Amino acid sequence: MTRPASLPAAAGPRSRPSRRWLMRSKMFRWAAPTAAVLVGVLLVIFVTPDAFADALAAPPQDLNTVINRITKWLVGLLLALATLFLTVGFIRYLLAGGDPGEVGKAKDTLKYAAIGYGGAVMAPVLVTILKGFVGG
Repeated sequence: MTRPASLPAAAGPRSRPSRRWLMRSKMFRWAAPTAAVLVGVLLVIFVTPDAFADALAAPPQDLNTVINRITKWLVGLLLALATLFLTVGFIRYLLAGGDPGEVGKAKDTLKYAAIGYGGAVMAPVLVTILKGFVGG
């Protein structure tokens, strides 16, 4: 006797788990260690005593010093953001499971990370060029 086509296959000991279940189980395997690392980093950042803080620095004497400090902060933020995009892109690529749409999204994320790294490298050069135009 055959089973009607509309009924799903019986879930027996030899049946394969669904692809969606496999993807979720992989994500949950990564979620706990990632959360633990994130909590650890946040604890180090926010619980560090003020004894390790630098003494108040003297205010900058000229505009070039202010611009250089802002440039360094922006480059650091751009590098951190590009590294985040790179990590997300690799994780998306690993979890794509051969799906062409997901692989394309992962490649786009990696491309955006490369653009972010390029912007971080070019930021000091652009500031120097702008200083030359302004006369700084």
